[in-house]
Amino acid sequence: EGPRGAAAPEEEDDEPGDPEEEEDEEEEDEPDPEAPENGSLPRFAPRFNFTLKDLTRFVDFNIKGRDVIVFLHIQKTGGTTFGRHLVKNIRLEQPCSCKAGQKKCTCHRPGKKETWLFSRFSTGWSCGLHADWTELTNCVPAIMEKKDCPRNHSHTRNFYYITMLRDPVSRYLSEWKHVQRGATWKTSLHMCDGRSPTPDELPTCYPGDDWSGVSLREFMDCSYNLANNRQVRMLADLSLVGCYNLTFMNESERNTILLQSAKNNLKNMAFFGLTEFQRKTQFLFERTFNLKFISPFTQFNITRASNVEINEGARQRIEELNFLDMKLYEYAKDLFQQRYHHTKQLEHQRDRQKRREERRLQREHRGHQWPKEDGAAEGTVTEDYNSQVVRW
Repeated sequence: EGPRGAAAPEEEDDEPGDPEEEEDEEEEDEPDPEAPENGSLPRFAPRFNFTLKDLTRFVDFNIKGRDVIVFLHIQKTGGTTFGRHLVKNIRLEQPCSCKAGQKKCTCHRPGKKETWLFSRFSTGWSCGLHADWTELTNCVPAIMEKKDCPRNHSHTRNFYYITMLRDPVSRYLSEWKHVQRGATWKTSLHMCDGRSPTPDELPTCYPGDDWSGVSLREFMDCSYNLANNRQVRMLADLSLVGCYNLTFMNESERNTILLQSAKNNLKNMAFFGLTEFQRKTQFLFERTFNLKFISPFTQFNITRASNVEINEGARQRIEELNFLDMKLYEYAKDLFQQRYHHTKQLEHQRDRQKRREERRLQREHRGHQWPKEDGAAEGTVTEDYNSQVVRW
């Protein structure tokens, strides 16, 4: 990633022609591996201990009030597709207004000119291009206060952070292919503790305007490539480790703090999804926010990353370069699956309770039916209406 500009424009393209629009790289619609008809998956065995609070995610999202969903968009995690779902595919009383030829949609609350969604496709890159957790949490409240109507400032505002994660090897290969095609995110601000990093703190991996044509070996050999452990860095509170100043503490301590911070922030977010589990991601989002999508999510398994053939040595090297992301993803996948199974279980319990209640009401209804008069033919009326009223 190259030198940073003074500010990132809201409509900053990720590269000329905006190949970021290709981010999700779907090329072929494959059968969903999560679907029962495609064979049963191995039984899920939890590996981490989570509390009931960690697993229970039901947000009382007040779209008519001042609540805001904030989408933290990590590069190459399927965030472009998910971001479009947010502005174009949610069933709302007042849907987002998306005009042809415009990247941003207007997502106003019902009857108000205030936005309920902070994301690339609604507010633009208002806190910088692909702003991370450190940047968003320090920037979003102030930005939203400026956008909001002053008369509403007395009401409480809740910010509900959401994100998408992806298998680290696939994500890394996808980023390499993206950069190889000429992508840069050099206008990203990387703000932390009130400033962007210096060129010494965050050097560039290439001398020119971009890194077009870079080989995988060259990509992996740049030790300060921000593709390495990107998901951990973008989810952690960087102020805990001196931001981008690598001399602030030793590397081992820095890595431990970054990983734990990323885990905590992810766990405490209102919602996160996994690129590899689109249907479950949709299910958990709908249950978390009590919002429904119009069209179902599609699982795409043929991507640019999946089309890259690498040997076992290269894969092992990528895993080593992304060892923090590997640990985070293991944790995230376990939490995601546990949340899914917990939510499904609660739903089944509610359904069983509902069916039991319906059967109870049916039994009571049958018990209060009047017996037929002796000798009355099936379906005939034995009393006129007035005499029935008197008896009641």
